[in-house]
Amino acid sequence: MNDQCTRTFDLLALYNTKYKGKEIALAGKENRKWVHYSSEDYVSKSYQMSYGLLALGLKKGDKVAVITNNRPEWNFIDMGLAQAGIIHVPLFTNLSAQGYADIFNHAEVKAVFVGNKALHQSIQSILDISKTVENVFTFDEVEGARNWKEVLEQGKATEVTYKEAVARNMAETVATDPVTLIYTSGTTGNSKGVLLSHQNLVTNAIACSNVFQLQSDQRYLSILPICHVGERMANYQTQYAGCAIYYSENLATIANDLADVKPHGFGAVPRILERVFDKIMSKGQKLTGIKKKLFFWSLNLGLRYDVNNGAWYKFQLAIARKLVFSKWREAMGSNVVSIGVGGAALQPRLEKVFWAAGIKLLNMYGLTETSPVITINRQDGPKLKIGTVGAVIENVEVKIAEDGEILCKGPNVMIGYYKDEAATAATFSDGWFKTGDIGVYEDGFLRITDRKKEIFKLSNGKYVSPQAIENIYKESVYIDQLMVIGEGEKFTSALISPNFEALKDWCSSNGVEATTEEAIIADPKVIQLFQGIAKELNPRVGKDEQVKRFRLVKEEWTPLTGELSPTLKLKRRVLLEKYASIIEEIFGAKFEGAKSE
Repeated sequence: MNDQCTRTFDLLALYNTKYKGKEIALAGKENRKWVHYSSEDYVSKSYQMSYGLLALGLKKGDKVAVITNNRPEWNFIDMGLAQAGIIHVPLFTNLSAQGYADIFNHAEVKAVFVGNKALHQSIQSILDISKTVENVFTFDEVEGARNWKEVLEQGKATEVTYKEAVARNMAETVATDPVTLIYTSGTTGNSKGVLLSHQNLVTNAIACSNVFQLQSDQRYLSILPICHVGERMANYQTQYAGCAIYYSENLATIANDLADVKPHGFGAVPRILERVFDKIMSKGQKLTGIKKKLFFWSLNLGLRYDVNNGAWYKFQLAIARKLVFSKWREAMGSNVVSIGVGGAALQPRLEKVFWAAGIKLLNMYGLTETSPVITINRQDGPKLKIGTVGAVIENVEVKIAEDGEILCKGPNVMIGYYKDEAATAATFSDGWFKTGDIGVYEDGFLRITDRKKEIFKLSNGKYVSPQAIENIYKESVYIDQLMVIGEGEKFTSALISPNFEALKDWCSSNGVEATTEEAIIADPKVIQLFQGIAKELNPRVGKDEQVKRFRLVKEEWTPLTGELSPTLKLKRRVLLEKYASIIEEIFGAKFEGAKSE
């Protein structure tokens, strides 16, 4: 076959032809050591999974859930399901047991594959209320649990029985058939099941492969959750390119994995890059003498980066790259050429500095419903403009509605919301998908200004776009996360979750004896520090958007504690409920907390 895949499992045909004999197609860690799978391993295990799944009694159209950290085995299940015509329901590992039960019942899940003992226990606890689940398997060896290899072995034993059925299903499968059901993270509302087709995923992956241009002798490090449509697209586009994929165990192992793998590319959400930048800044602050001067000279040079800078700038940049920025690249394994960035707004200063360092941040935009990429910046040429989320991906169209909402049309747009015809109909207008995001589309480039559902109105009738303000405030090394609030109120305010690591360093250098998070945020000197931050940053936004009051909170917001989605976006509804009493104090007449005036 040629390279023009139309269904997800067509990728396997490339491993039988174009990439046949590839020693490392996929790699993951077992007992902290890398285990490699060849192209032949990938193909054979995927077929064995198809046979084994049918041997379990599963049929075309059934749903199977997979809940695990990133690992090569995910692909064997994914391809095995697609070849058998079974719908893949990938789920995040941090949902509550009740959350899993709700999805299992809504999707009518028949079988579940989980990563470890803790997830197995969580699923076991809700089997009595999960009406359709018949089989549960683990990837890790868990005492008393059925292991995924049982299905693999059953597939080997029944190949003769099911080989023809799998081949027939593959031959009958067309590109527009459904292949996966992905439940959104629900940052601004209830989670919905997004039904995507082979065409949705494959057209987007091939278009992105043409952008990233990874080569078959290169390596990609998968660090974002593969159950998320963004990393899944990256997974497919990397396979299409024949690039070896290494799967990080979790976010905590990234630094070691970068050093081990020395990847040429990976995907990231802005918050990961913000933390990398904050650590670099912290180290830079601790330098002395000429090293410190060189560091900040290079940094300030990077902040002025533009693809059209002149010869003198490029001469200086070459020096900065050799003396300072080369160390940034070393920290990422020395080989990184590009990083795909999406999922939230990217700070312009980060984009400029990383490009200046020779690391191309390919800023992109999309949603689960669009498989996901709608627009993306290219590596060079006329379709690259720093400060935007790029130009439309191949075969996709974009336009802006009268109210500023971004509309999209193309082969990447979902089949619809599962079991929700009303919601599906409501999200389309004359054949255009309504993204729910507000943006500006000029000269072929898209800029996102905010989420339509997140924009709020002050009591004076003025609209406030919180995301843009939050992005500016997060430039401070002392702010980890914040949420801008003020719906129906007289002024704009914010809840701030500090970066306690940086803040404790500041406290020790400024005579603040408080050591606990609760004591630190109550210290007058600390409050004065944040008042100064607000005073410095407020002039960068409009008068009505300026943060007039704020409140520091002692908690770190994470996906595990529920304030952030797995891709590190604010769950605003959760935060509004969690801090309802503090918000009431902020806007109440008795408020005596921090003001930024």
